[in-house]
Amino acid sequence: QVQLVESGGGLVQAGGSLRLSCAASGRTFSSYAMGWFRQAPGKEREFVAAISWSGSSTYYADSVKGRFTISRDNAKNTVYLQMNSLKPEDTAVYYCAGRGSMLATMKPNSYDYWGQGTQVTVSS
Repeated sequence: QVQLVESGGGLVQAGGSLRLSCAASGRTFSSYAMGWFRQAPGKEREFVAAISWSGSSTYYADSVKGRFTISRDNAKNTVYLQMNSLKPEDTAVYYCAGRGSMLATMKPNSYDYWGQGTQVTVSS
């Protein structure tokens, strides 16, 4: 069983930066692929970024490529999402997710564990 807790959300102006953190409990964190998803009001949850168990492979949605960076520190059981050059359309609740596999995927249904979400609001 893995529990995920996100932090780092908030209100930022367009062009600004935020770093989200996701702290995981459990001894098997290092063997889990991790992902970030987001959901804006009235929209479906969408893929943002994912990282393999070792951090050697990363994947990004086209909408965030070049602006967001996903990383992980297995010693700290934490995955991060560095968000730069934020835009109003990045406004959403951001969710951390864990998958009982070493391989990352962009499909939300492939993830077994989810955090409670953290709100990110980007003002224009």
